[in-house]
Amino acid sequence: MTLIELSATEAIGKIRNGEMTSEELVQACLDRIEQVDGDIEAWAHLKPDYALDQARMLDTRRQAGGPVGPLHGIPVGIKDILDTDSLPTENGTVLDSGRQPMANCRVVSLLEEAGAVIMGKTVSTELAVFGPGKTRNPRNPKHTPGGSSSGSAAAVASHMVPLAIGTQTNGSVIRPASFCGVVGFKPTHGLIPRTGILAQSRWLDTVGVFARSVEDAAMLAEVLVAHDPGDPDTTARARPPLSETAGEEPPLPPLLTFAKTAVWDRADQETQDAFGELVELLGDGCGELHLPEPFEHAVALHGTIMKADLAKSFAGYYERGKDRLTDILKAMIEDGQKITAVDYNNAVDRREFLNGGLDGVFDRYDAIITPAAVGEAPAGLDSTGSPIFNSLWTYCGTPAITLPLMAGPNGLPLGVQLVGRRGDDARLLRTARWLMARVAAEAGG
Repeated sequence: MTLIELSATEAIGKIRNGEMTSEELVQACLDRIEQVDGDIEAWAHLKPDYALDQARMLDTRRQAGGPVGPLHGIPVGIKDILDTDSLPTENGTVLDSGRQPMANCRVVSLLEEAGAVIMGKTVSTELAVFGPGKTRNPRNPKHTPGGSSSGSAAAVASHMVPLAIGTQTNGSVIRPASFCGVVGFKPTHGLIPRTGILAQSRWLDTVGVFARSVEDAAMLAEVLVAHDPGDPDTTARARPPLSETAGEEPPLPPLLTFAKTAVWDRADQETQDAFGELVELLGDGCGELHLPEPFEHAVALHGTIMKADLAKSFAGYYERGKDRLTDILKAMIEDGQKITAVDYNNAVDRREFLNGGLDGVFDRYDAIITPAAVGEAPAGLDSTGSPIFNSLWTYCGTPAITLPLMAGPNGLPLGVQLVGRRGDDARLLRTARWLMARVAAEAGG
């Protein structure tokens, strides 16, 4: 097994035991980037010397008997809407070309405290909305990688880094992870601080992670959990044992339920057939959930919040440079400018009502199964695909994870999305790892 094929968990063990150095791992990743990124273009900003200098410093610290953090020496890709003091942060728009923050966002500071190597900045769509960047899908460069965390998903899928950070306001972690065939985890809203990250919507923005295994995703997410006074939705809490719980066997086989949701008719026929087969494979361990009528309005309510908040958050971009924005973003901002305070506040308040209904579901079931996307990654680079199967769960702030368990008609990945109760992220990760093992066992048998 080559160094770039190691999971983050395996790599950390080898670095701690002295079987390899962080410099060797980072150099292997840089070699891989040089080899494949010409066809993928996952990186917005990459300085090899900067990455290697961090790795050498961490190696020196370990050799001198210094403290070794939970991500010691592991390279991580950072979406280019997270402020970094040593690399530009251009937010996927020419309007921020050359922007250099003076301080790291809280997530990057937490990564550095955990011993991670900040590998570089990965491509984001325009202001993390729908305007595509330059990145192509590593499974087939003629197809979109999804968005808005395009570069992060593609970099992990192509073994350029073992881990990467993204964000989700609609489907920007789950969808690209599904399209690129990796694990994408969007934790409970408010679990990871967003201070120093491009703001779209207080009620929807969530930091997420990309990895090639559930265990790696859990390990990365755990070090990012923190309270930050700059983020009003974080709270002082004990850091949940995401990594430890994800690695445990469930006390009983998890009970799952399959939810088509109100947008089921938007799924490709092949997607519908594939999920039918998955539910059949799970047998008595998977029920079918019919969400009541109020949930049918969630996509529209999500859109109300998102558009109104884009109009507020991006007012400066619109006023000074709307001619440099894509038509789709301008239209969303202009739609948001027309939304009334009554409609906006109603959309915000309805989240708690829907979550009350979901609590009853999670009293019985460990997780909900539903598609991560309408199908495999669409051909072409003019669109990042539809986030319609993610909107409900982002709106409700529930944790969600997509697993690369299936393939579409063109052989491209098709993710299975699992959704858990708000705050029950560790249990969701444990259920996800169990499902990966269960499907692998069935396939092997």
